[in-house]
Amino acid sequence: MPQIQAITKRVRQFALEAGFESCGVVPIRADSGEPPELGHFAEWIAAGRAGEMGYLEARNEAGEFKRAALRNVAPWAKSVIVCAIDYNSDKPYSTEMRDPSRGWISRYAWFGNKQSGKAIDYHDAVLARLRRVEEQLQKHSAEFSGDALQTRCYVDTGPIVERVFAKYAGIGWLAKNTCVINQQYGSWLFLGTILTSIELLAEEAQKVFANPPADRCGSCTRCIEACPTGALIAPYQMDARRCISYLTIEKRGEIPEEFRVQIGNNIFGCDICQDVCPWNGHAKPNTGITGKPPREMPVTRAEEFQPREELLAPKLAEMAKLSREEFNRMFRGSPIKRAKYQGFRRNTAVAMGNSGDAAFMPFLQEMANDEDEVVAEHARWALQKITS
Repeated sequence: MPQIQAITKRVRQFALEAGFESCGVVPIRADSGEPPELGHFAEWIAAGRAGEMGYLEARNEAGEFKRAALRNVAPWAKSVIVCAIDYNSDKPYSTEMRDPSRGWISRYAWFGNKQSGKAIDYHDAVLARLRRVEEQLQKHSAEFSGDALQTRCYVDTGPIVERVFAKYAGIGWLAKNTCVINQQYGSWLFLGTILTSIELLAEEAQKVFANPPADRCGSCTRCIEACPTGALIAPYQMDARRCISYLTIEKRGEIPEEFRVQIGNNIFGCDICQDVCPWNGHAKPNTGITGKPPREMPVTRAEEFQPREELLAPKLAEMAKLSREEFNRMFRGSPIKRAKYQGFRRNTAVAMGNSGDAAFMPFLQEMANDEDEVVAEHARWALQKITS
């Protein structure tokens, strides 16, 4: 069996050539177990914290949660390669945006091709780079395995918990906001995983699980304190049902009234718990957890992750005017399509109501008569919010 140091060195070379910033390998063996965090997955599901995200409850033929253990979905896999790529830009954070006439779209959904103007979904962009790593693995498979090498790629779509494997791959630590934080790149990272049949020594697997990256959150609780809806119910614990990203993207139908005001101007996703994190520096007026001046964050080198200017705090009035055809055309190929037209208009109505700006009333009055009752109800709520 190859040693993990040799494997990791070779795989990192492939990953860097493909444009990734960081890469690591996690051995998986029956005699060494799997990441201990996965043991809490069934409990998290049982508590109902996944909300309406039924796909997280996928089970194998034996009735076991697929995401609760790698062996439940890919029993042939003996190791997991995790690659990370920076997607940060030099644009402002949501916590720095004060214009009530504008909405906020999460940082990860800004991307587009500057020549064509077409949107880019990070799933596709990262997967294309991950495939290049996979191709190199197959090309040099004799270095890694005596048998035919099995591989399978995922980018935030497979039945595995990528961030847990990222921790043991050395990408970073699992932070109190449940994101992976890397000392150099902060939490602005996309993750890609490659399941492989490369088998590593049992003692090496034991060392990996015994020595993950140090948790450098320290006593800081800024993310928990900043979350408007209290989704971070405790350090390292997320109740997705309260998360603004869930409420504006995954939640169908009505948003519970108790969360509408806290959603603020977020019309797709939320960056607040990352924006306030000292490890994400970005020249914010704080001294960071080290007591030193805030550091400048690296900006992505990837062409695919350059922001489209029209998605940086877009004007709510313009978003409210989008027809279904215009919405489909503007966001074709974008993760924003996941919210669907109904959800996007619903979110826009809530943001208008939270602005308190009476200039939005004509838009909301029109939306209050929308054929879609979900949109209409949220518009009526927004009108009442402004007038009261």
